[in-house]
Amino acid sequence: MAFDKMELREVEVWDGNFAAAQALRQAQVDVVSAYPITPSTPIVEGYAKFKSDNYVEGEFVMVESEHAAMSGCIGAAAAGGRVATATSSQGLALMSETLYQASGMRLPIVLNIVNRALAAPLNVNGDHSDMYMVRDSGWIQFDAFCPQEAYDLNFIAFKVSEDHDVRIPAIVNQDGFMTSHTAQGVKTLTDDEAYGFVGEYKPMNDMLDFDHPVTHGVQTEEDWHFEHKARQHNDMMTIVPGKIDEAFAEFEKLSGRKYNQVECYDMEDADVAVVCMGTSVETAREVAREMREQKGIKAGVVGLRVIRPFPFKAIGDALKDVKAVAALDRSAPGGAAGMLFNEIAGSLFNTDSKMLLSGYIYGLGGRDLTKKHLVDLYTELQANADAGKVLTQQQQFIGVRGPKLAYL
Repeated sequence: MAFDKMELREVEVWDGNFAAAQALRQAQVDVVSAYPITPSTPIVEGYAKFKSDNYVEGEFVMVESEHAAMSGCIGAAAAGGRVATATSSQGLALMSETLYQASGMRLPIVLNIVNRALAAPLNVNGDHSDMYMVRDSGWIQFDAFCPQEAYDLNFIAFKVSEDHDVRIPAIVNQDGFMTSHTAQGVKTLTDDEAYGFVGEYKPMNDMLDFDHPVTHGVQTEEDWHFEHKARQHNDMMTIVPGKIDEAFAEFEKLSGRKYNQVECYDMEDADVAVVCMGTSVETAREVAREMREQKGIKAGVVGLRVIRPFPFKAIGDALKDVKAVAALDRSAPGGAAGMLFNEIAGSLFNTDSKMLLSGYIYGLGGRDLTKKHLVDLYTELQANADAGKVLTQQQQFIGVRGPKLAYL
């Protein structure tokens, strides 16, 4: 069946959801198996609309739950198709069991997670609780800071995940509502450019290749389970980073847009820095520039583009000369330090860095991170740097109401 191509302007005004849906269309995904949940619904809804309008040849499969949605993706990927879906929050929690199936079977599925708080209390707004919940599920994880990146990173996710040396599923995260429902100018690729970058899908170990029968998801117990998981982890840490860099470089040649696993802003001479993800990166960049211009504080920002495999060396290199750093975690750690705090500490533990590290929990349930919050934070970091020690608690909350809460 022939399908129609869509004529796009050089710059379109899209929100993050529609940008991701367009990327699925341009990648010509074979199967989207989906169940709707706010705020990710428009991604799969958009793909379904493109199919009904004859812009894709693929299949849209509406299932009864998010668990079934990823199960459908697993079946379609094992059969030899290019597969994708999207979810958020409680949907991801229900889907999480199947994520380990997909990664363990080395199926190159792309999952868009529109990050949203986990209940209870019930909340449909954005934070990183769902992202953090599945960070160790064996999936490559990218993080978009804006709609443009939600568009671009989908192409890169397909490119890396489907590489026959990789064959590991990939997640593209974007902030619920703050990215997913916020329209910005998005520089587009033509349909031919986008598909040319992703490439024609080349199945590997597909179950419909009857001349080469395979079995997926076998039972191994103690005899081989360890070896399978060790190989999976080894490939994630040793092969995937290089493939990501290759895809970033190729995408830059195509689009002119440069991506790095760790994005550094004003870090060349920074004394103090904030490490964060998602839409907070853009806010922190603006405040860092103002701190330099108005208060003479050498402030910088580090944004994580790749969450898994965690870029330990790149983080260590970015922060090695900084005096005081704040790790901003948009998820309640539930009795521990936040993920970014722990990962940064791990990156620097066996180095000569004397950096002072503080952890901050912020923005839960969609609570705003304001410029005033970040001005106060940079001021506090500078005070720590001047004193040569952390003057306040090692972990704090930003912008929480009520009496003082327990800290580390």
